[in-house]
Amino acid sequence: MIRKKLCQLTLIPELRQPTRDCLTGIFMIVVVDYGMGNLRSVQKGFEAAGHKAVVSGDPEVVGNADAIVLPGVGAFQDCMNNLKDLNLVAPIKDCVNSKKPFLGICLGLQLLFTESIEFGSCKGLDLVSGKVLRFSKDLQSSQENGDRLKIPHMGWNTISKQKETSLLKDVEVDSHFYFVHSYYVVPDDKEIIATTTDYGIEFVSGICREKLFAFQFHPEKSQQIGLTILKNFGDLIVK
Repeated sequence: MIRKKLCQLTLIPELRQPTRDCLTGIFMIVVVDYGMGNLRSVQKGFEAAGHKAVVSGDPEVVGNADAIVLPGVGAFQDCMNNLKDLNLVAPIKDCVNSKKPFLGICLGLQLLFTESIEFGSCKGLDLVSGKVLRFSKDLQSSQENGDRLKIPHMGWNTISKQKETSLLKDVEVDSHFYFVHSYYVVPDDKEIIATTTDYGIEFVSGICREKLFAFQFHPEKSQQIGLTILKNFGDLIVK
């Protein structure tokens, strides 16, 4: 038992890099800490799904991870400023470009895009070509009653699969996920669209390109079906 504890991931102060778990031979998933996002809930979600995860804002730790999760809540511009100030832009881009498993959640999806119109125009990470737009104030339900919809889009809603991906394995059609957002992404390349959701308009709620995955909804807040997605993401490293 003592030996097992010593084998768990530790941080070497001089290097500030995680050592490998000698039982599994892999790094833990790193949840990027840039001062905005549901970091602990995401970490606990992975633990509940059977995978270890660490929270770190250290560029070296992020850069040496085997998989990265980019959560996020708040304003697009503030998040981009924090990522730049903490020198996290480069390791995030390196992760995606080297085709390591990457998961964006909520604002973590939007930050991947070229630009957002929030508060004018703000440049994103430009890892995915496209824009981030705001829901119209006059958005109306597609149901027969045609009621005006509230912005932000908050609460449970269904997703429609546009293509099969490894993260959507065992996720049934019309599964419900938890959303909180006022903006939505419009990718230039429609081939990367993994899921869509109806909220007055049909918007893109998930994308997939090789090992890059990102969703507008919160898997960590979406009960068992959300944990299924987190488990599938963690399984990409184990394989």
